[in-house]
Amino acid sequence: MTPIPMTLRGADKLREELDFLKSVRRPEIIKAIAEARAHGDLKENAEYHAARDQQGFCEGRIQEIEAKLSNAQVIDVTKMSAGGRVIFGATVSIQNLDNEEEQTYRIVGDDEADFKQNLISINSPMARGLVGKELGDIALIRTPGGDVEYEILKIEYL
Repeated sequence: MTPIPMTLRGADKLREELDFLKSVRRPEIIKAIAEARAHGDLKENAEYHAARDQQGFCEGRIQEIEAKLSNAQVIDVTKMSAGGRVIFGATVSIQNLDNEEEQTYRIVGDDEADFKQNLISINSPMARGLVGKELGDIALIRTPGGDVEYEILKIEYL
């Protein structure tokens, strides 16, 4: 399997979720199954079937997280020397040259991406257009609405 790029923060979040699923959620589901089983006939026991469905989802998510973490290529941007260039894990402040609007994004792995929190995937058109650029460079980003030019105002490695 190919390595999955991930920030230190993203890997920590996945480990926390895995720990929660294994130590809290899994025992809750096992208890719910045992209680539902005690009610009798399993064929018509909706609580039992719901708990088994939850168990399936939980176990699937545990396997998914374990696979991602085993193939994770954790990148600590604070320990890299990028020479003032935009790289994976960098936080970039940009200005749209058309409307002068400023935004700040952090370039992260696919699993960490959350546009509402300004975390953009390394595979997004925005990130691909920014990677490799330096302070003051103009990045041309192809969007569904047309090409947009952004000036790089600030690059941070947090």
